[in-house]
Amino acid sequence: MATDNGHSQEPISNLEYDFISVLYNKAEAVKAYDGYIKDAQEVNSQPCVELFQKLRQSEMEQAQEISHHLQQVMQHGKM
Repeated sequence: MATDNGHSQEPISNLEYDFISVLYNKAEAVKAYDGYIKDAQEVNSQPCVELFQKLRQSEMEQAQEISHHLQQVMQHGKM
C-alpha cells in the first residue's frame, strides 16, 4: 500500500520478504543436514556423510549469497 508520498506502509518490501523467506529456508536446511550427517555417522556410512556435508556446504554458500543480496535490497530497495 502506498501513501501520498509514494512510500509503502508495509514494514518491509515484498522483495525483502522473499529474500528473508529464502534465507530462513536455507538455514533450516543446514540445520536438517546436521542431523542427516549425524545419522550417517551413527551407521558408519562415510559416503553418505560426505554427500550430506557437500549438500550442507552448498546450502551455506547459497545462504551467504542470499544474505548479500538481501543487504543490497535493504540498502537500495533493489539490486
